[in-house]
Amino acid sequence: MVRKCLFLLLFFLLPALSGISQDTKFKALFMYNFTKYLEWPVEKQTGDFVIGIFGTSPIKEELLIIASKKQVGSQSMVIKEFNVPSEITACHILYIPENRSGRMDEIGSVCIGKGIVLITDKPGLAKSGAGLNYVIVEGKQSFEINKANLERQGVKVNSVLLSLGIIVQ
Repeated sequence: MVRKCLFLLLFFLLPALSGISQDTKFKALFMYNFTKYLEWPVEKQTGDFVIGIFGTSPIKEELLIIASKKQVGSQSMVIKEFNVPSEITACHILYIPENRSGRMDEIGSVCIGKGIVLITDKPGLAKSGAGLNYVIVEGKQSFEINKANLERQGVKVNSVLLSLGIIVQ
């Protein structure tokens, strides 16, 4: 009886876990592909291309896999974790997982004018300072884009990216 219960539990739990993993992979790939349609200020176009993660997130492992195989232009990718806003140093992208989004205002004020693209994972944050925000639309991964927030960071947006996302202001 215990074996049957364990089997049933695994049968129903594994698809849910693989869905979480697949979602994380999509988000990491989206993040890498965003870099092809964004242009950072000249001073950020040399050295390492740094993607920061505020707190811990399973996306880190996926980003490390991508960073081991890809570059952003001629820049090597480096993945860093930051645990408090004051630690946030020069990075190109800062991902804020949903469980850390309560600190968005504090993070935004630390990042203002530093050429950092804030990518969030909670509805409404593209209207509250994020440049890009992951959303699910009709069961599929998509993203919101706030051109004004990106431009405030000195980051230019290619019209192709605007056409692929949901524009918010």
